[in-house]
Amino acid sequence: MEHAPVKYSSQPVAPGDLTRLTEFANRYSHRWTGRDIIAEESLRTMLTTPGLDLATSARQVLDSSGAVVAAAIVFHRDPHVTVHAWGLVDPAHQRRGIGRSIHGFILTRAGQAATRAPAEARVVVHQQTFDGDAAAETFLFQAGYEETRHYWRMLIDFDGPPVAPQWADGIAIDACDPERELEAIVRASRDAFQDHYGFAAGSIEAELERARHRVESDPDFDPSLWFLAKDGSGIAGLCFCSPNAAGDETTGYVQTLAVRPAWRRRGLGRALLLHAFAELHRRGKHRVALHVDAQSITGATRLYESVGMHVDELSHEHELEIRPGIDLTVRSPRNPV
Repeated sequence: MEHAPVKYSSQPVAPGDLTRLTEFANRYSHRWTGRDIIAEESLRTMLTTPGLDLATSARQVLDSSGAVVAAAIVFHRDPHVTVHAWGLVDPAHQRRGIGRSIHGFILTRAGQAATRAPAEARVVVHQQTFDGDAAAETFLFQAGYEETRHYWRMLIDFDGPPVAPQWADGIAIDACDPERELEAIVRASRDAFQDHYGFAAGSIEAELERARHRVESDPDFDPSLWFLAKDGSGIAGLCFCSPNAAGDETTGYVQTLAVRPAWRRRGLGRALLLHAFAELHRRGKHRVALHVDAQSITGATRLYESVGMHVDELSHEHELEIRPGIDLTVRSPRNPV
């Protein structure tokens, strides 16, 4: 089912709709978190990612006044075994069939993704809910989803300069040169995340294309906040930061922190994180946020707590199997740390 109930209209999302779609998403988020979850330009970057067709990957439901009351966005990428979806319905418009309508859209798009996955592969849909959003959790449960994971938003509030990092012998910190180093960065990131929950190896060419798009299109991209820890000329670890968190100029955001397996257990993740804290503090940020898998199989939560971060928000991942098969994603550590 993809058609909107009577008195509502369902239509694709066009570039000119992003302002009101952002406003809707942030109104929804404020109900559960008290903050914005995305800035308009970040949403634009997301929805113009290579391989994502805005006209067929996003849907909005409008009431008779033209206001957005529900929206769905569907993402999938090579190897197309995990489909990530947003499905949001304004609480004032729930229990009117709108949720079933946008979920029908999500399942249609997920089915199309499955045709691009390896024939033997299991294919699933993932959706996340804010902690406390009982209506959304009940809907997903009744639709056959299982709660599979939990995620934290963690914060550190600065009450003075952060602790100085201590670097292992032979490690040097450097900002990135995206024109010269982008492929090396993508390959290092791929290596660092290959034993993380949910990882599924796609083509390096597709990853490079998405990385170029991010560098060229993301208004928050700042190469001076992309830190590389190098051992000689090779990248041992990386930390990518944004100067704000969903438009909050007082809060820096750690987008990515990763250490390649061969360089783990040397304090490199901690040093990179403290280095990022110091630079964001120097730039006048009052706090730093990040998101993390609360059941991290690589010990990330212990690291963040050890440097003084605390849990600020909780969200939940829900999974629906749309095709059985061999699970090509990581579910448990391949290289325990």
